[in-house]
This record gives sequence, structure tokens and C-alpha cells, in this order.
Amino acid sequence: MRSITTCAAALGLLAFLLPMPAAAYIGPGAGLSAIGSLVALIGAFFLLLAGFVWYPVKRLLRGRSGAAGESAHSAKK
Repeated sequence: MRSITTCAAALGLLAFLLPMPAAAYIGPGAGLSAIGSLVALIGAFFLLLAGFVWYPVKRLLRGRSGAAGESAHSAKK
């Protein structure tokens, strides 16, 4: 009896260790949704990086042009 359970356990373990490849199909709706989600995620990441770079530069340029405008305005008086 013990040899039968040992053999069954060995066959079960072998079945888990040597899986068969799945012939899976992803329909066009699911595939396009996955691609669209990936594109949106990548786009959001690049917009995040652009925001972290652009807005501080914009504030720096606005501060510099404001200071230059005040000095030009005071020179006219």
C-alpha cells in the first residue's frame, strides 16, 4: 500500500514539475486594453518627469524676467 501512495505522490510531483505549455488566446479587446493601459502608464510617467523639471524652470525664468522688468522700469524714471 505504501509503494502505491509513494508512486502516486511521485507522479503528482512530476506532473507539477513538467507543466505543459498553455495554448492561450488573448482576444483583441483584452489585448488592446492592455496595450492602452501600458501606453497610458508610460505617458503618465513622462509627464510626471516633465512636470518636475519644467515647473521649477518656469518659476525661475518668471522670477528672472520679473526682476529684469522692474530694473528696466526703474531706469525709465
